[in-house]
Amino acid sequence: MVQQSYTELGKGHGRIEHRVVSLCTTLDNIPDWPGLQTLIQVESERRFKKGGQLRVETETRYYVASFLESAEAFAQRIRGYWGVENKVHHVRDVTQGEDASRIRMHQLPQLFAVARNFALNLYRSNDFDNMAQAERCCKYGLDTLKRIFRMK
Repeated sequence: MVQQSYTELGKGHGRIEHRVVSLCTTLDNIPDWPGLQTLIQVESERRFKKGGQLRVETETRYYVASFLESAEAFAQRIRGYWGVENKVHHVRDVTQGEDASRIRMHQLPQLFAVARNFALNLYRSNDFDNMAQAERCCKYGLDTLKRIFRMK
């Protein structure tokens, strides 16, 4: 049973997204789950054009929380999480080609993921805002690499 809901409409990247975040804090019929205080349902509908035709995608996601907040606060928290997740994935995929990587054996995928994260953290700690630009500078300049690694 929904106790509270919040609706938001977003536009961007050629699509319109309508989201409804619904909360349930009455957990009488839910099996005992230590710490559980809120059940959250997010229903989203995305409208966009593909090949000149209007497409509509719907999705329902569920979350659990051990605390109480308003539906609007949960909506902002969930959107913030996915914003960070998408930003990190975009940089790792587009700039570093992670999804196209053919490395599949033993521990190599994990080692390369650590190396990619290490490189991104080095770029950020050296005040690069654009990760693609940072990677280009480091690929073609030994002096830049030395400075980033604080080598003489």
